[in-house]
Amino acid sequence: MQKFSPLAAAALFILSPAAAMPPLLPDLKGETAASLQDEMAAKRINSDVVTAAFLDRIRMLDDNGPKLNAVIATFPDATSQAHSRDLERKAGRLRGPLHGIPILIKDNIETAGPVATTAGSLALKNNVTGRDAPLVARLRDAGAVILGKANLSEWANIRSNKSTSGWSAVGGLTRNPHALDRNSCGSSSGSAAAVAASLAPLAIGTETDGSITCPAGVNGVVGFKPTVGLVSRTFIVPISHSQDTAGPITLTVRDAAAVMGAIAGSDPADPATVEADARRTDYLAALSPDALKGKRIGVLRDRVGDDAGITALLDAALQQMADLGATIVAITDSRKGMDGLGAAELEILLTELKADMATYLTSLPDAAAPRSLADLIAFNKAHPAELQWFDQSLFELAETKGGLDAPAYLAAREKAARLAGPEGIDRLLREHRVDLLVGVTNGPAWISDLGKGDTYSGPSASQLPAVAGYPHLTVPMGAVEGLPIGLSFIGAKWSDADILAAGYAYEQASRKRVAPTYRASVTP
Repeated sequence: MQKFSPLAAAALFILSPAAAMPPLLPDLKGETAASLQDEMAAKRINSDVVTAAFLDRIRMLDDNGPKLNAVIATFPDATSQAHSRDLERKAGRLRGPLHGIPILIKDNIETAGPVATTAGSLALKNNVTGRDAPLVARLRDAGAVILGKANLSEWANIRSNKSTSGWSAVGGLTRNPHALDRNSCGSSSGSAAAVAASLAPLAIGTETDGSITCPAGVNGVVGFKPTVGLVSRTFIVPISHSQDTAGPITLTVRDAAAVMGAIAGSDPADPATVEADARRTDYLAALSPDALKGKRIGVLRDRVGDDAGITALLDAALQQMADLGATIVAITDSRKGMDGLGAAELEILLTELKADMATYLTSLPDAAAPRSLADLIAFNKAHPAELQWFDQSLFELAETKGGLDAPAYLAAREKAARLAGPEGIDRLLREHRVDLLVGVTNGPAWISDLGKGDTYSGPSASQLPAVAGYPHLTVPMGAVEGLPIGLSFIGAKWSDADILAAGYAYEQASRKRVAPTYRASVTP
């Protein structure tokens, strides 16, 4: 089906100066980066038209219609970026699989241009730094078109335990395109909802614990949290240098692998990435539909919950993988010895939040910008719009913490790293003689109710790989009453290519992604 946007007419007219009317914009619903690349290679479409079409979908579905609130801002030079990529293509210069493909960037990642990087907070509404985060610079070098900034849970969901995921003072509440009254999870809410709704074929999210995988799962798309240290965190609004990482949110594993090929790599400004250049590989080349053949897969059965619909989806997925040649091994002791992990993780996150946020804020070029967590707390108290739905209790608790040399913090760091890594994922892989772990990413999306916080109660596979810093991929596994459920693939440190390949093999055989329908609710 073709759609026409008069707002895109000026940009498209230069493609057909002799035409009485500009060409109609194509409907790019469900189009992946790979499929668009094929169309551009065949000269049936170009980046100019693709970019204009996605901008039109943002106007129709995000700003109007169901009003998803997934996109905070678009870049005024997006079409000129696309035009430049088209000229390069005509000249025979192709930068790779992302050449001319639009991508959205979570709004806690700095992107050069006139659009602020806000982390969803009014305190940073004027935070135009003129800087590209290294991962954004890598995307530009790979030929991607930086389309806009995606909404998020404000401050990546670290302000309060009573927050509603997907809400920010700058962007409002992101709605789940599968059911508009349902939550989009957080904190990469807009990135996942936008990809699910085909507002862009690609997006970048960030995760500290579940912030890529949960939104991807509940919105029915692919999300990949790489090994911490594979992707630079420079110029990303931080929570925790121990756990933070950026990663792709896409419609397919192939597209996620293509994005990883662009953004992985060392950054002298981020010490955690010292091994990244040596560890990065050709993630696309590593994909194979036979990747699960001969593999032993450990199933986190004790983290599934008691929802019969979810259990049925998992059993079907396991049978699919067995049919692909995998051996399925049930694991019922993944929680063994994990007492105290949650408390240790919280101590780490709050202590590092105070220190890392100050480091980030003091780097901002705007002399009027806040410079510390204490400044942010004071700002929120002075601006009622910030505290209208929930408090800042986690901010306030973080402000009471000591420095990075505090005994409580150092003890928590040692304990969490040991429990999640050597005594967690590493032990499970070794004792059960399995190559990777699988589990349920998420339960069905819950109803968003501003003022009452999140009511999520389903299964989650995020904590161990998040705290350990190991790779975690979620792939659509189907839906329960129309609400998507994800299947998690988890592996050892630096096994990113293997995890992507395993998820790809399952995805190609199962093809369980469900397109959104923008229903008002799943209830009668």
